[in-house]
Amino acid sequence: MTEQGDERRFGEYVVVRRHGYVAELALDRPKAMNAVSTEMARSIAAACACLAADRDARVTVLTSTHERAFCVGADLKERNSFTDADLVRQRPVARGAYTGVLELPMPTVAAVHGFALGGGFELALSCDLIVADTTAVVGLPEVSVGVIPGGGGTQLLPRRVGAARAAELIFTARRLEAAEARDLGLVDELVAEGRDREEALAFAARIAANSPVGLRAAKRALRLGHGLDLRAGLEVEDAAWRSVAFSGDRAEGVAAFNEKRSPQWPGE
Repeated sequence: MTEQGDERRFGEYVVVRRHGYVAELALDRPKAMNAVSTEMARSIAAACACLAADRDARVTVLTSTHERAFCVGADLKERNSFTDADLVRQRPVARGAYTGVLELPMPTVAAVHGFALGGGFELALSCDLIVADTTAVVGLPEVSVGVIPGGGGTQLLPRRVGAARAAELIFTARRLEAAEARDLGLVDELVAEGRDREEALAFAARIAANSPVGLRAAKRALRLGHGLDLRAGLEVEDAAWRSVAFSGDRAEGVAAFNEKRSPQWPGE
């Protein structure tokens, strides 16, 4: 990791920048349209581990430095040289990148333009919200090259769009352009061409104005409660509520409301 001002580089292909309380995790392998190699996967996981430990990062935005792609998925040129043993060894490294994004404790927003395919779209799906511009093309085409979505796609996509729609998209390996992706719920916000990063950062800044303790607890309740029956889900919510009810943020939030001022969150 190298560091310069509010920017840290993890390996050659990942940059983390700070915008106040918003962290930007930028995929920066432009010569390969951000195809995820073994080295890049390690760097994504390392960057996420650093962000997860950063209590000042209230929201993380996942972006791309490539003008025509968010991420085209796994590096198939690298994979073409792999033996079976190589593939087995790489698997936990690849999983570490996707789970690193998925398990970030703060809210996460993906800023998508151009191609977001296979593992690239899975990185976006690992975020809580996806902002896409009108150039976005998304999909999970893995079965067309003899594998399956292995970065969370078979689990995350049906949670967004339902089991039958996810099955159709994964089985056909088809790509969706931005408008259809928005209409089907594969992305959450559609913005003008070239505006995905700026709009995602602005969206993140609005989120980051809220209590960091509350945001992390709300995310935990949303994630852990999903798929549970109502009674079990309400117990998850109650545990998350208890974790914030006696926090400094809760005290500050109530005081600021009554004093008609903006809160100064202690973050604890």
